[in-house]
Amino acid sequence: MDKIPPDCPYPGCFFCVMKEGNPSKRRTSILKFFRELPSQDDDGQVLPISGLWNTAMAHPNDPEFINLGIFECMAALIWKGLKNRRWLSHDQNIYIPYYAAHIIGSYTMNMEEFAERAIHAGVIPPLVELLRGRLTWVEQRVAVRALGHLATYSSTFPAVASHGEVLELAIQLASSSLEIVYSHFYQSVDRRISYHCDLLTRGMGGVEMESRKAEEWASQLQCWSLQLINCFAFKPEFLFDICKPEFLVKLPGMWGGLVNENSPAGIGLLRTICQHKLGRGPVANCPGIIEALCNIARSSDDWQYMATDCLLWLLQDQSTSNKVIDKAAPALTDLAEISTLGDHKRLGDTIVSVLQERCQAQGTTRNYVSSHTKEQIDELLGSRQRLKWEKSMPKEDLQIKQAAALVVKLEGNSLFSSGDISGAASKYSEALALCPMKSKKERVVLYSNRAQCHLLLQQPLAAISDATRALCLHNPPNRHAKSLWRRAQAYDMLGLVKESLLDAILFINECSQSTDPDLSLRHNKVPDYAERLVKKQMHAAWLFREAAVKHGGIHTEEGAGDTYGPEADDSEWETASESDIENDGRDADDDEENDNIRKDMYDKSTTKDLVHGYNMLLAEDEST
Repeated sequence: MDKIPPDCPYPGCFFCVMKEGNPSKRRTSILKFFRELPSQDDDGQVLPISGLWNTAMAHPNDPEFINLGIFECMAALIWKGLKNRRWLSHDQNIYIPYYAAHIIGSYTMNMEEFAERAIHAGVIPPLVELLRGRLTWVEQRVAVRALGHLATYSSTFPAVASHGEVLELAIQLASSSLEIVYSHFYQSVDRRISYHCDLLTRGMGGVEMESRKAEEWASQLQCWSLQLINCFAFKPEFLFDICKPEFLVKLPGMWGGLVNENSPAGIGLLRTICQHKLGRGPVANCPGIIEALCNIARSSDDWQYMATDCLLWLLQDQSTSNKVIDKAAPALTDLAEISTLGDHKRLGDTIVSVLQERCQAQGTTRNYVSSHTKEQIDELLGSRQRLKWEKSMPKEDLQIKQAAALVVKLEGNSLFSSGDISGAASKYSEALALCPMKSKKERVVLYSNRAQCHLLLQQPLAAISDATRALCLHNPPNRHAKSLWRRAQAYDMLGLVKESLLDAILFINECSQSTDPDLSLRHNKVPDYAERLVKKQMHAAWLFREAAVKHGGIHTEEGAGDTYGPEADDSEWETASESDIENDGRDADDDEENDNIRKDMYDKSTTKDLVHGYNMLLAEDEST
């Protein structure tokens, strides 16, 4: 410290201390700095705190500052901001509680030992005060993040749980976070708190960037609240407080959006709840949750396997099976031929085993299986038996069956092209009955073709079922582009925005890698019909939509579209620019042909128009 740079106006400041070459002196000086900082009222305190924040983000596992008292210092600074509003409003001190809570969260996210040190340093009480909303939602965001990290470890969870209001506050925040951010920041540009804008964009960008970052932070606020609740959900004694119907029914919709693709969000919490018998009962009593789980299980959601787990556990529990089987069995039956999903190996075999067990238990327990559900399960078990029989059949017989299936499929294609959609669907069903079970590639085509027929016949549930079966048979699973597109439309017909959006996005991704000339993206151009669907669903799935409706931010008139926020047409997730659509450089003949393929593919005007539009996309041979 005796070698202070001549241009430094603060002798002994943190940055001068960090430049000290003598390790012993440096350590002593840092220790003194952490002890004295909370009691000082000098200007410029936010600079060293922001420097510490950068260090914590870059080196969260470094024990140096932990051993020198950084947790005690940060806790004291949060308390100072809560108790001394004069100091908080002076200079740039308004930033300090945010940075202090963020530093605590960063240093405790990986190391249980650091979390224990933080508990002993007394960080929980000031963090709980921030969680209550004593300052603003910005500080709530970093407080719930830090408390979530502290609750993760078995040694520190009791200290978090001992503050009885933490769970209740987290539930309230998960339920209301989007509305809070929308009404307190997003909605009124002229009333945005300046330091919030600075924190969100680090001084870069204007109103548009602030709005987009607000969506991201609101999503994080909700997801981190769910993560904190999830820590409590592993303990049976807290399930009663968590499993209130008014909260449970909201969980499937808490998905985090595309900015939080790594967060399991509401479905992850439901999975934790369903692991315990005390949680399965309340979940089974909410039909809407079971329906949502079925939709997620048959979707492109990364957490599809979590929904499948929930359905299987609910079926295996005799006390809940009879309440869910009629909804769960059709979805699980569609997934019965999937091999690997997430970490699950031979998932299809597990599904078949559970469904068979439930069906057999009908006569010996109080479990009730409807006749329709039993027919579906019997059909599934019959297909498994058929697979065993085929293994012992002569190769020549299997080839005959496959050839017969091909003939019937071509008859179905012909009927489809002539406009006889019902007749085509029947032919595809007949071909599926003939086609050998091990001929998965051919069965993918047949299921996908039949899904197309169901779409044109306005039968979205049947289309979802067939498209899902095709996707489960495909290698790799969930990557058959045409089935993704067909399921995306079927989900849209049912108003299931998220499921439709995810399928449509994955469809575009698969098109970018496809060698199929009908699907490949020329000049990396997104198909206009897919772009229209994605844009539509992006608007409908807007994170703040429900809050905007409540607070008058969405104005809908008959015949007009919704207005989402200040710039509805400039979506963050726009998939192609207008210039790309107008100038993709194709020859005139190609334009005419592709226009016929794409002609209002998503505008369901008449069946005849749709037949013309979809005909080129319908699978015509085994290579499709």
